[in-house]
Amino acid sequence: MRGITTRLHWTDAPYHWHVNDGEEVFAVLDGRVEMCVKENGHERSVVLETGDVFFASAGPEHVARPIGEARVLVVETEGSV
Repeated sequence: MRGITTRLHWTDAPYHWHVNDGEEVFAVLDGRVEMCVKENGHERSVVLETGDVFFASAGPEHVARPIGEARVLVVETEGSV
């Protein structure tokens, strides 16, 4: 899709805290993932189960932390971090 990158991650390691230039969608295909977001000096987290989808808007710092091994589909703006 023009301007969009789609990647499949099979991992048990957390990504690093980062800020995206554009919007990002995470779909947990298998496993569990803790998604942490920092906004206005506050950190919140939610545990995503298989079948859950998470939308990250441009701007807030966030990190995905698999709980064990997880398969995650990530759809984001091409060239985003």
